[in-house]
Amino acid sequence: MAIITLRTLIIYLALLLSMRIMGKRQIGELEISELVTAVLIADFAAIPLQDIGIPLINGLIPLVLLLCFEILLTGAFTKSVRFRQLLCGTPSVLVHRGTIDQAQMRKNRFTLDELYEELRQQGVTDISTIEYAILETSGALNVILFPSEQPPTCAQLGIDTPSACYPTIIINEGRILSGNLTLLGLDEAWLRQQLKSRKIKSAQDVYLFSVDELGNIYLAMREVAP
Repeated sequence: MAIITLRTLIIYLALLLSMRIMGKRQIGELEISELVTAVLIADFAAIPLQDIGIPLINGLIPLVLLLCFEILLTGAFTKSVRFRQLLCGTPSVLVHRGTIDQAQMRKNRFTLDELYEELRQQGVTDISTIEYAILETSGALNVILFPSEQPPTCAQLGIDTPSACYPTIIINEGRILSGNLTLLGLDEAWLRQQLKSRKIKSAQDVYLFSVDELGNIYLAMREVAP
């Protein structure tokens, strides 16, 4: 049992490290090569877990090799557009100025039911209002409405709006994030004063404490567990 637990932990940490090295984009949007890599990594990682008689290295070496291949392939994509197009393909325009491109629909094996499902997820029900609907290489459908169908912006309406200030978390579930305090040019003495003025004895009593660039504070106290 201890051997199985240790092998599982090693494979788990190796997979986490691999995904971390591959980067956030691969986690959010899988290209064809990335999908193949993810499937193979999962398959090879499962081999030493299914049979403890198989050396653990037999699962780790393919994992490392696949990771190296993916990094080299990603580097090649950045240097050669044609190579990327060859392996990953190019985006396809399924709707152009309110008209469905049936040839592109057939080429991508995209049905009308799938098209309408994607459009409904983006709040679009009338194809005549779409200027472009582009099927990306990741499989995502991006919809661009005609300018007359898009909601007006504050700039178009001539309304002056202040810049949005991003809040920075200072206390996260009772833990003080000193690095974020320093980032805002503040210190723990300032934080203690803010808590004291709100009659809060300790940061451990705070669930969330954030401050934006204008000094606006958001505070949420921790709830007592039932």
